[in-house]
Amino acid sequence: MPVYDFAVTVRTQYLPEQSNPDRTTFVFTYTITIQNTGTVPTQLIARHWVITDANNHTEEVSGLGVVGHQPLLQPGEQFEYTSGTQLATPQGSMRGEYFCVAEDGHRFEVPIPEFVLSLPRTLH
Repeated sequence: MPVYDFAVTVRTQYLPEQSNPDRTTFVFTYTITIQNTGTVPTQLIARHWVITDANNHTEEVSGLGVVGHQPLLQPGEQFEYTSGTQLATPQGSMRGEYFCVAEDGHRFEVPIPEFVLSLPRTLH
C-alpha cells in the first residue's frame, strides 16, 4: 500500500536591515525543509499561503512551485529553500499547503503547520 506523506520544518528570521519600523515595514525570511517521508516519488507542484499580521490583516498567496522549483523527491529525499515576506506589524504568522502529485498519479495536499514571525524579544 503506497504512503503519501511529507514532513515540513520551518526556521524563521527577522531582517532588521531590510525593515523600517517607523514605516511599519517588518521583513522576515523563512527556510523550509520538505522531506518525502512516504513510499512514492512525489513532485511538489504548487503552494498556497495564508499570511496574517498582528492586526488580523490576511493575505493569501498561491503559485506554482517554490522559489522557481517544482522538486521531485524520492522517498527519503528532502528539498530546502528560503523565501520571505513583509508584514505591517512586528508579529504575524503563516500557514498553508503544498499541492503534490505522486509518480503514480495520486494527488494530495501537504499541510504546512502555522508558524510565527516575530521580532526578537517581542514574545513573552
